[in-house]
Amino acid sequence: MLAPVRLTRALLPTLKANAPARIVNVGSLGQEPIDFEDLQMRRRYDGVTAYRRSKLALAAWTYELAEELDGTGVTANCLHPATFMDTAMVRQYGQRPFSSVDEGGAATLRLILDETRSGLFFDGQEPAEPHPDAKDPQVRARLLAALE
Repeated sequence: MLAPVRLTRALLPTLKANAPARIVNVGSLGQEPIDFEDLQMRRRYDGVTAYRRSKLALAAWTYELAEELDGTGVTANCLHPATFMDTAMVRQYGQRPFSSVDEGGAATLRLILDETRSGLFFDGQEPAEPHPDAKDPQVRARLLAALE
């Protein structure tokens, strides 16, 4: 989860200087509440749980970022590009693909090229709701404190 935060933070001065600009975080609808008592999952690690928690954290951070960037000309949105795209990760998981990589790419590209609103979560090309914790101010505050 820290890589997109650090990369975005490093790019913010350039993005603001070249506004309008867009930040699109590629997340997932597969989100799960974060256990703040065991952020590193030292007690019981599970790869799927780690993935889902990181996607919730990314969505929550995107909402925070959108608020921070309000009025700068830089938008920040998060999206679930497509469900079970035909990727190596999906095949290794043993899941039959439901969507093509082209579908996910088109949804991502639409946000990059056309979306002028900020602080939204998308399922493909449609606005959607993330896990409720992603919008919870207390969860977001705890997450930001943990990132520092």
